[in-house]
Amino acid sequence: MSPSFALGPALLFCPADRPERYASALTKADGAIIDLEDAVLPAAKAAARRALVDADLDPERVIVRVNGTDSDEFAADLAALAETRIRTVMVAKAEDASALDAFGGRYDLIALCETARGVQAAPELARHPRVTALMWGAEDLVASLGGTSSRNADGRYRDVARVARAQVLLAAGAAGIAAIDAVHLDIGDVSGLAREAADAAASGFGATACIHPQQVAVIREAYRPDPQLVTWAQGVLASAEGERGVFRYDGRMIDEPVLRHARSILQRAADGTV
Repeated sequence: MSPSFALGPALLFCPADRPERYASALTKADGAIIDLEDAVLPAAKAAARRALVDADLDPERVIVRVNGTDSDEFAADLAALAETRIRTVMVAKAEDASALDAFGGRYDLIALCETARGVQAAPELARHPRVTALMWGAEDLVASLGGTSSRNADGRYRDVARVARAQVLLAAGAAGIAAIDAVHLDIGDVSGLAREAADAAASGFGATACIHPQQVAVIREAYRPDPQLVTWAQGVLASAEGERGVFRYDGRMIDEPVLRHARSILQRAADGTV
């Protein structure tokens, strides 16, 4: 299982050209992702960078998403970052681990794997010394394949998106870093978001990104361990003391993998999500 994300489970995107929303995003979510990439039209990017610099945001709770390292906007994004106290940067459309060296040693990086090449490169990106987390993105991924939609008519991911999601999670877990799940674009689909976020938490994602403040509470609830589950985890770990190998607890066979599950439940509770 990948580590929990340090800021908490609900990360809210905010367009960088809407500085009047910065404070609200920070108030409502565990962390704010100030977006210089897809949320900002090309003509507004220069103003968005200036708004970011002028805002002097809390570096402990803010992530800035920059344009891809091979884009025409990247150099200007990097120059703007140098004028801020920001320490955590999300790199859009990451595909080449060596390209991340352009950031030097100042920033912690979140590599966003949202193209076919990016997903394939996830293991190498995860091993870069400045990368502290991986995230994946469904819509850009499917677009990179020439597709038209990441989801079926029932709102669930198509198989190709599910495979990419799993590959990014596995790459992050193998490297011992956090994994962040993709946004749920259908704001009105609360049940779908709840189902997806609960699956993310159970699978080992450390956080889920979102695009609307109303989604924050749904994500937090999905990542919060059920009190009965916490009680079970406490009980099974207490019973494991003095046991050797496999034993039985509450009618269930318990071995080391199950004990690791229990420890993860308690760790999530200790991280403040219960």
